[in-house]
This record gives sequence, structure tokens and C-alpha cells, in this order.
Amino acid sequence: MKTRQTGFTLVEIAIVLVIIGLLLGGILKGQEMVTQAKIKNVIADFNGISAAQYGYQDRYRALPGDDVNAAGRWPAANPPANLGAAIAPNGDGIITGLYNNLIAAPLETNMFWNHLRLAGFVAGTGGGQPTNAVTGMLGVQSGGGGGAGSVMGGLLGAGGFTGLIICSANLPDKVAIAVDTQLDDGVAATGQVRAMLQDLGANQNLKADISAQGLYQETGTQQYVICKSL
Repeated sequence: MKTRQTGFTLVEIAIVLVIIGLLLGGILKGQEMVTQAKIKNVIADFNGISAAQYGYQDRYRALPGDDVNAAGRWPAANPPANLGAAIAPNGDGIITGLYNNLIAAPLETNMFWNHLRLAGFVAGTGGGQPTNAVTGMLGVQSGGGGGAGSVMGGLLGAGGFTGLIICSANLPDKVAIAVDTQLDDGVAATGQVRAMLQDLGANQNLKADISAQGLYQETGTQQYVICKSL
């Protein structure tokens, strides 16, 4: 007596393949939506901080972080204790310190955030830097004349930034490229938006010269810190 072998029909196999394709398509579409949301959030950070800074200057006629009247405007008890020793901004129009300066040793780059928060332009308390959509540090730094580490060509060197800049770190290559393309020229070493390849770790210090790094590389593993003139 012959035994009849059973198995999947071509129709059943086709249905399974269609379902798998739909699931994969949904996953990829979801990942792309997440990436687009991160890009929009990074751009919103740049625009929002720029608006907050100009709003502060319009109200108080001073640069946040460098406002000599801030201590008198807000009683000493108001600034959070994590600012440590009192900082006396000198009103020279330059924000001293690095974008990633640690709050344990606060400088004007930290006072920038504290002043904006005390004035109600930015949410939160204290002088710690906020984070971006990928948990990288979001900070400000002077492109020239800002003391030690004042650097981005030039990123901060010859042909680079000369005024106050805002930097967003740990951005995946795809996000960094899209942000630069939408806000500027899409080239890492030129324009009002410039990027530095992070080859030494998270929230890396800015280099004085980025001209040798070439164009953006979208490998899926690269991270960049992007800076924009304020």
C-alpha cells in the first residue's frame, strides 16, 4: 500500500512568504520613522536653543552665561547647589569653556544653560547640558577667542567658526548627514553646520581642524558631533 507524503502546497508557501514580507516591511518602515523623528528632534534642538538665546538677549540685553547682572536678578539661593562655587560672568560677549564641560567644574558654558532655565526659556534646573534624541550632549562653545579648547576647518580653526556655536554629539551618521543636508550644504567641513567624526568616544572634544576627515561616511557605525552657528 502506497503512503502519501504531505507537505505545504505552493499556495500555502506563497502566503507565508507574503506574510514574512509584510512583517519585514513593517519593521523597516518603523525603523525609518524612528530615524526621521530623531532627525527632526535634532533640528528642533538647534532652532529652539537659538530662539531661546535671542529671546534672552532681547529681554536682558546680555548673553546667557555671560550676563553680569544675572546674580543680582536671581538671588544666590535660587541657582541649584550643583553649580558649586559662584561664577562671575565678565560680560565680554564670549562664552568660556567647552560644549561638554562637566558640571562638577562649571564654566560659562554651564551658566549658559542655568541662565536660560532661570529665565524660563529652557526647561529644567541647573547648569548641566541637556541631551539630544540619541542621549548625546547638547552644549555651546565659542568658535574663536573662547579660551582653552576654543576651536571647528577648520571646525574652530582658520576658516572655521568664530562666534558662539551649539553642538549636538553622538549623532549616528545617517542622522548627521540628514541634519546637515536640511540645514546647510551637506558637507561636513564647510558652511554654517559642520561635523566632526567622533573617533575617540562619546561627547568628544572638538578638533581645531576637520578639513582632513573628508566627506561624511554612512557606514551605519560612525558617529558625529554636529555644530551650528548661533
